[in-house]
Amino acid sequence: MEIFISLSLGIKLSLHYMKVINLGETNSVLNSFIAQMRDKKIQKDRLRFRTNLERVGEIFGYELSKTMKYSPKDVITPLGTASVSTFDNKLVIATIMRAGIPLHRGIMNFFDDAETAFVAAYRKYDKEDDFHINIEYCASADLTDKTLILADTMLATGSSIEIAFNKLCEFGGIPAYTHLVCPISSVYALEYLQKHLPSNTTLWTAAVDEELTSHSYIVPGLGDAGDLAYGQKL
Repeated sequence: MEIFISLSLGIKLSLHYMKVINLGETNSVLNSFIAQMRDKKIQKDRLRFRTNLERVGEIFGYELSKTMKYSPKDVITPLGTASVSTFDNKLVIATIMRAGIPLHRGIMNFFDDAETAFVAAYRKYDKEDDFHINIEYCASADLTDKTLILADTMLATGSSIEIAFNKLCEFGGIPAYTHLVCPISSVYALEYLQKHLPSNTTLWTAAVDEELTSHSYIVPGLGDAGDLAYGQKL
């Protein structure tokens, strides 16, 4: 089935498989947090940047929870029994270190019993404008038949999250469904992931930017999320 997703730039992508949900297209406080994360003056406050990223993760976690499978369960109160519908999905929440850590924490705040997974990936430049994604560490819970939530702050080319996903599946098994949470995305990455990730995947974002620089940085983007959260790396 062919689905057309309207992006924030007015661009329409014909998506045959992967679903894209852009929460930034609706009016909510999420857009205020994204605006502060983009603002170069506010960015100077690292604590505020990390806090905003965590709050963004909480919003995505709440919205994502609406897509899960629910069933009624009896809860014993001091005065009787109440039937409450809670979700049944077994969750593993993963992130690409280091920029994704505050985002990961925000999502974890909403899912008490979720397991975790971590991938350390970075760009290793072979030439000035030529790089490959290098992974040096991966730790994952069993993913088999579970719901995987993979979070990363920036989705520029899409190659990092594709490689991280494949590495997680190699270590932990194949998830029943995968949700990607990437607050700032590029049009290029959406097109790339549409061709390289399985159909049982949903990408959640808050902004879709059109331009990539020669170094594959998103414009207008927000800069290097890892550096903004934790300081410049050597």
